[in-house]
Amino acid sequence: MERKGDLLTVREDVRVLDATIRDGGLVNDFYFSDEFVKALYEMNVKAGIDYMEFGYKADKEQFDVNKFGKWKFCNDDDVRAIVGDNDTKLKLSLMADVGRCNYKEDIHERSDSPFDMIRVATYINTMPQAIAMIEDAHKKGYETTCNIMAISNAQEADVKTALDMLSKSPVNCIYIVDSYGSLYPEQIRRISDLYLGAVENTDKKIGIHAHNNQQCAFANTIESLSIGVSYLDATVCGMGRGAGNCALEAIVGFLKNPDYKLDPILKFMEKYMVDMRKNAVWGYDIPYLLTGLTDQHPRTAIAAIKEQDTKYLDFYNMLLDRD
Repeated sequence: MERKGDLLTVREDVRVLDATIRDGGLVNDFYFSDEFVKALYEMNVKAGIDYMEFGYKADKEQFDVNKFGKWKFCNDDDVRAIVGDNDTKLKLSLMADVGRCNYKEDIHERSDSPFDMIRVATYINTMPQAIAMIEDAHKKGYETTCNIMAISNAQEADVKTALDMLSKSPVNCIYIVDSYGSLYPEQIRRISDLYLGAVENTDKKIGIHAHNNQQCAFANTIESLSIGVSYLDATVCGMGRGAGNCALEAIVGFLKNPDYKLDPILKFMEKYMVDMRKNAVWGYDIPYLLTGLTDQHPRTAIAAIKEQDTKYLDFYNMLLDRD
């Protein structure tokens, strides 16, 4: 695992993706104002960010449109109302969950869509369905990624099988996803090496999507970057489900590429994120640390924080299933 570049190196293969609306939407049920989304879009353009993810393409037969904001569904016309013809270098993406998206009907031909990339989210056991979605999106003209979720809970043999399947698919990028925020840089380094090795003889890229349960999201992201992972997910102020994500401002500040600009991000944070934090809760907290330490889904921690439950030892005992 040789390091690729150093602290002063500009890596031409690096791409930064802003997932604030998509992962941040899990905090507020995707109820972002058009003003907020428009300002975020303009911020990304000015900051030189490579991709902006607008949200999910969720199946309206499964999810009540009256219980979520519009970015749960990413209607093409709603996106166009924000970006127009998007005559910029910024590319647009959405996420489609296996089993939660009517992708054959709801994801249109690339030529008729404002989107550039479809990100397919899957668990290991639904890999065949994920590949079918990737192939469909590829045929429609999109760039594609496969985001393998909850990798910390997967058997290494199964991960290798999934990577072998994906290496033979038309997918452009395969993502390491630390869904529970349970991994450390040393582990991320080894997992990154496994993923990179699986695509070594292809033109496919590897990406990382980190969660901050143990305050390792930024460290894990730059550790994977250091050995060759090139697609980096981040969100403004780390806004995302539970403990949140790697902070976009931290990544842009870290990268030495002069095409990335920190000033527009700071300006956006001043105007919008200060108030956003008054109405939505995310970020590191003790219950998230404990679910991260025990490699468990943060849903119990989210509930505990919502209830302002500070009986941390009782919560830890519950996670460990001990009396």
